[in-house]
Amino acid sequence: MTTSRRGFLRLAAGSGVVVGGMTAGVAAADPPLHSVPPDHIGIQLYTVRDIMATDPQGTLNALGRIGYATVGVSGLYGHTPAAFRDMLDTAGLRAVLTHTSWDAMLANVQRELEIARILGVRYVVVPSLPGSLRNVAGYRNAAAAFSSWGEKCRSAGLKFLFHNHNVDFVKADGKVLYDILLDETDPRLVNFELDLYWIIAGGYDPVPYFDRYPGRFPVFHVKDRAANGSFEDLGRGTIDFPRIFARYAQSGIREYVVEHDTPPIPLVTAARGHDYLVAVRF
Repeated sequence: MTTSRRGFLRLAAGSGVVVGGMTAGVAAADPPLHSVPPDHIGIQLYTVRDIMATDPQGTLNALGRIGYATVGVSGLYGHTPAAFRDMLDTAGLRAVLTHTSWDAMLANVQRELEIARILGVRYVVVPSLPGSLRNVAGYRNAAAAFSSWGEKCRSAGLKFLFHNHNVDFVKADGKVLYDILLDETDPRLVNFELDLYWIIAGGYDPVPYFDRYPGRFPVFHVKDRAANGSFEDLGRGTIDFPRIFARYAQSGIREYVVEHDTPPIPLVTAARGHDYLVAVRF
């Protein structure tokens, strides 16, 4: 009894017979892994602050040669915003965010927004809150201020973010202080630069935050943590970045920004960070 080709393939599929170099009946290959978009790999200039202080143009040029596309600005090192923008342009770098202080925003928010405009950034970031606000009432006041600043940022074509440290994850009156900022602000006006080291140092897993507050984390500070709790170069510590990055759709992530608070050799740390983000798959 002869078997048609179609019938043979049906039989092969049921028995695992190899057909044309492929095993019939074997599940399709896993979908291709994702990678970090190269034009969204950046570094916070705080990481290289010591060499920025003595040779800002040379440092920026070196970051461009490493392959960075973007930077987070952490001060202008005595230059005007326009001069600093020129240095970035010369190095082939794009500023995506700038850190400013709570006090500076209180003193003159329009001046800070004008600096941001000249630098060409998308995000204006307050990186910390004064210790005097570290209570429920203080964080509620901060949420109200953030909402006001977020409205002003939106009117200027910018976006407002807050950057966390571990102290933002302490509890007061049974409430995690960081959660107050998320719960009492409008995602159209206020979102978050999530420092992955500091949330973990504060005792919390970032992934559940993506489920609870989807789309509110457009920037990651990608900072690794050694087994002893100290800072470490990317890929040499304990943080499971692929697990976190895999939740890109829930987190809302757009910018991956390398940071290390105390790098022994800043440009070595910068190169390792860039190389890790280029290679990581999730």
